[in-house]
This record gives sequence, structure tokens and C-alpha cells, in this order.
Amino acid sequence: MRSILLIAAALLSFAATMTFESFGANAVVCARGVYRAGCAGPNGAVVARKPVAAGCRWVWVDGVKARRCY
Repeated sequence: MRSILLIAAALLSFAATMTFESFGANAVVCARGVYRAGCAGPNGAVVARKPVAAGCRWVWVDGVKARRCY
């Protein structure tokens, strides 16, 4: 009797998982390198070059004027 209940529970849980619709994975993975940045997704990959350095500018950080270079 116990084995029949175990088998019935296993079949019921298997049937319950098969009734739900599974969705496709739409994960996107991005990485930023020294020279290029790229993303790989379900429709392919994209690679972009980094722009030339924009230069430096002065900004206020906590009341202190600081030079930030990007």
C-alpha cells in the first residue's frame, strides 16, 4: 500500500510540473573589457568600441572641488 501511494504521489507531482508552461530563457550577459564592451543574448551578440576619452572636468564632491577624468 505504501509503495502504491509513493508511486501515485510521484506521478501526480510529475503531471503537475508538466501542466505549467515553460518560458524561454531571455537572459542577456554583458561584459566590459579594456578596449570593447559586448553583450550576448538569445538573438546574437553585439560588440561596441569604447569612445575616445572625453577628457577631464572639475566637479564638486562633498564641498571640495575635484578633477574627474573619464
